[in-house]
Amino acid sequence: MGDMNMNQSVTSDFLLVGLFSHSGSPQLLFSLVAAMFIMGLLSNTVLLFLICMDSRLHTPMYFMLSQLSLFDVGFPLVTIPKMASEFLQEEGSISFGGCAAQIFFLTMMGVAEGILLALMSYDRYVAVCYPLQYPVLMRRQVCSLMVGCSWLAGVLNASIQTSITLHFSYCASRVVDHFFCEVPALLKLSCTDTSAYELALSVSGVLILVLPLSLIATSYCHVLGAVLRMRSEEARNKAFTTCSSHITVVGLFYGAAVFMYMVPGAYHSPQQDNVASLFYSLVTPMLNPLIYSLRNREVRMALVKVLNRAGVRPK
Repeated sequence: MGDMNMNQSVTSDFLLVGLFSHSGSPQLLFSLVAAMFIMGLLSNTVLLFLICMDSRLHTPMYFMLSQLSLFDVGFPLVTIPKMASEFLQEEGSISFGGCAAQIFFLTMMGVAEGILLALMSYDRYVAVCYPLQYPVLMRRQVCSLMVGCSWLAGVLNASIQTSITLHFSYCASRVVDHFFCEVPALLKLSCTDTSAYELALSVSGVLILVLPLSLIATSYCHVLGAVLRMRSEEARNKAFTTCSSHITVVGLFYGAAVFMYMVPGAYHSPQQDNVASLFYSLVTPMLNPLIYSLRNREVRMALVKVLNRAGVRPK
């Protein structure tokens, strides 16, 4: 009987409840989502291009920012095209393998981005508090190791979560009350006892969120103290501008993540889960490059330089 259930899990498709089915104006919501998707891809691609082309942006902070842009390209690509095709074709099925791929890549990028944001806060801490030692403490090999560790942690966590989640038998309803395959939504469909795994998932989720947040909070407490002691108003403004951009990005990402994985499921509905998931998989990736480009003079100067080379002279 167990083998039959497992075979059924592997051979049967899941049916995703699209985000637009909960909307009174699905066409309007679809147009808004499509516009944010295109804007996010373009802005992150432009930011990646600028970081690669402008030598002034070949610094540890912008190297990490380029990795953040990669994640911000990946998040929407994993979820939005599938959701759009479901809406246009009026058919929301996803194969078992497609569901596994979504779980793996979203979990991998989510964990890796959370760790990367913590490492970016450490970079700002070293830059502000130990400027003379910064070139040594944040040399290229160290930055590559830090970024590599964030990717590795994401891959390991995603591999474990995906394999365990898809090991369960799904012999009841095949309807996933979500617009993409996410572990909490999928576990509700299992016909086996998942309580122990859900508890372990909650504990690991808290650790994955709390530890980076603790590092971020500690780093910025030291940064704030160092900034307030600066005598130069220009140096204070530059430090505040750079750090406030990062703090805004951290707030956007961790706000949705805390709601999804630290607030018990009984306190939020599937519709609220959809909104939170849409926020971190589409809205945040769209806003991140705008936050950094609008507030950072180096990025604006790099964009002007590229436009001048192309014969376009911005006013």
